[in-house]
Amino acid sequence: MKQYKDLINHILENGKQRGDRTGTGTISTFGYQTRFDLQEGFPIVSLKRTFFRGVVEELKWFLDGNTNIKYLVNQNVGIWNADAYRFYKENGGTLSEEEFLEQIKEDNLFAEIHGDLGPVYGHQWRSWGYYESEEDFEFDGALVMDFNWKTIDQISDVIEQIKNNPESRRLIVSAWNVADIPRMALPPCHVMFQFYVEDGKLSCQLYQRSADSFLGVPFNIASYALLTHMIAHVCDLEVGEFIHTFGDMHLYNNHIEQAKEMVQREPKPLPKLVIKRDVKDIFDFQVEDFVLEGYDPHPKIEGKVSVG
Repeated sequence: MKQYKDLINHILENGKQRGDRTGTGTISTFGYQTRFDLQEGFPIVSLKRTFFRGVVEELKWFLDGNTNIKYLVNQNVGIWNADAYRFYKENGGTLSEEEFLEQIKEDNLFAEIHGDLGPVYGHQWRSWGYYESEEDFEFDGALVMDFNWKTIDQISDVIEQIKNNPESRRLIVSAWNVADIPRMALPPCHVMFQFYVEDGKLSCQLYQRSADSFLGVPFNIASYALLTHMIAHVCDLEVGEFIHTFGDMHLYNNHIEQAKEMVQREPKPLPKLVIKRDVKDIFDFQVEDFVLEGYDPHPKIEGKVSVG
């Protein structure tokens, strides 16, 4: 994971101070790319520990089309807690964050109402909505169009395209649905991704508009590398590259000292991802199906999530 270390050093050496929605402030650069050969090992950050089970749980949550934090809270995966609580407070909530999370766990109706983040990643991946004109009819002398609400399962569609039309340049999944952004607790940071098949190998390129490089990017790298492995598995392909393209790549000001500490460490050898079952349908994967062999990271370095 030397590439991740280089990425952090690039921000530390070239980043400029910018304000941000949280009020924390960042040092930021614009435009950067990393490439990981997935044949060489699984690209999980070793300069500090990355919560791999949390990566798998979140990705399963996305693939299930879920947008409610209750599943993640019940699995003790807290990566969306701060955004969910902020969304709750913005909509008039009065509980403390600890009380809010306890209610999410214990009260299904409360969780259904207040645990939902709006039409975020899982919704866009699995249920992108649109109106389709079914037929025109005449009413009281006027021509009227009849529209029906429909949804698109982008994940199922892209897998079918990979299997049946692997040379397509349209193997794309997008989370950036402009009409839905006002209803989201947080607009998508990892905006869209594209697949490419060559020589029996599946590669994936992600475009990320905004990248919290200390806390978020290690999760993003592991998540999309894992997704590439999963889709390659169900399509009977080998894995190729994961290519990560960034827009605003930043370190929050309250992470700068931790980042400087982290880059003094040397990367460890890449672990190997083992998929324990032969799974034919991507939605049948379970968290227990994935094992990282040989992951021996440096100790965790704490950093506070910035929300606002």
